[in-house]
Amino acid sequence: MNQQLRAAAAALFFSAGAGMALAPVRAAAVETGGAATRGADLARVLKNNQLLAAQGNAQAQFDLGSMYERGRGVARDAATAVRWYRLSAAQGYAPAQDSLGVMYKKGQGVRQDYAEALRLFRLAVAKGEANAQVNLGVMLEYGLGVPQDYAAALDLFRRAAAQKDGRGQMSVGWMYSRGQGVKQDYAEAVRWYRLAVAQDNAEAQTNLGFMYSTGRGVAQDFAEAVKWYRLAAAQGNAQGQNNLGSKYDKGEGIAQDYARSYMWFSLSAQTGHEEAARNLDIVKAKMTPLQIVTAVNMADECRKRDFANC
Repeated sequence: MNQQLRAAAAALFFSAGAGMALAPVRAAAVETGGAATRGADLARVLKNNQLLAAQGNAQAQFDLGSMYERGRGVARDAATAVRWYRLSAAQGYAPAQDSLGVMYKKGQGVRQDYAEALRLFRLAVAKGEANAQVNLGVMLEYGLGVPQDYAAALDLFRRAAAQKDGRGQMSVGWMYSRGQGVKQDYAEAVRWYRLAVAQDNAEAQTNLGFMYSTGRGVAQDFAEAVKWYRLAAAQGNAQGQNNLGSKYDKGEGIAQDYARSYMWFSLSAQTGHEEAARNLDIVKAKMTPLQIVTAVNMADECRKRDFANC
C-alpha cells in the first residue's frame, strides 16, 4: 500500500449507512498536538505566554503554539503554531516535539513529512511522552513512512496505557478488537475500552457503544450502546454523533425520531464525516419539509450549546 493510501486509512472512520450495523472508530488515528489552553481570561493567558515565550520558556512556547494551533485567544494560525512548537522542541520539551511531529504528519503549517514526524515522535518517546508513544504507534500500525509493524505499535500503545493514557488504553483495545499484533479478543477489547472511558475518552465511548450494539465481548444491548454514543456525541465526536443518529433512525435502544437522527447526522457531517453525509440524505428522504426545518433548527441550537443536552 502506498503512503497516500495508508494516510487515508489512518484517518478513516469505519461506519455503515443508516439502518446498518456501525463499525468502531479507530481512535488512535486522531492525534492531539498537546493540551488545550484553558481558562476564562484567554487574553491574560495569551499575554503571559507571549511574555514568557519571548524569554525562552519552553513550556510557554509550547502553550503559545497550542493557542495558535487551536485558535484560542488568537486567530488560528498553523504556521505560527509550528514556529513556537519548533522553538520549544529545540529545547528538548517533549510535548512540543510531539506536537510538532503531529504538524509534520498532517502537513499543517509545514510541508507534510513523515520522516520528520517520526524523528520528532521518537525524540518525545525517548522521554516517556505518552501521547508521542501513541502517535508513533499509529505510524507503525499503518506503515506511514516506516514498515508496518503491528507488534511494535501494540508495544507503544501498551507503554502509553501503562501511564494511564486514555488514547493508549483505547488503542490497545482497538488492536484486540482487530486482532492486530495480538489474538483477536473482543472481551479484552471491551476491558481496555472501559479503562479509557473512565477517563472520558470519546473514541473509546463510541467503540464501547459499538460493542454493545453488535454484542461483541458483551451481551447485545442497544440502550447501553445509545448511552455511550450519546456521551461521545456530547464531546463533539463525529463518529459517536453519526452512530447516535443511526440509532434514532432505526429506533434501536431509543424511540425512533427522524428529526433527532437528522440533527446528529447533520452535526457529524459538518466535520467532514462522509458516511454521516450519506446517512443525512437517507433520513432526509423519510421526512416532511416541516420536520426538516425543525431538525435544522435543532442542530443549530445543539451546536450553540456545544452539544450539551441535545
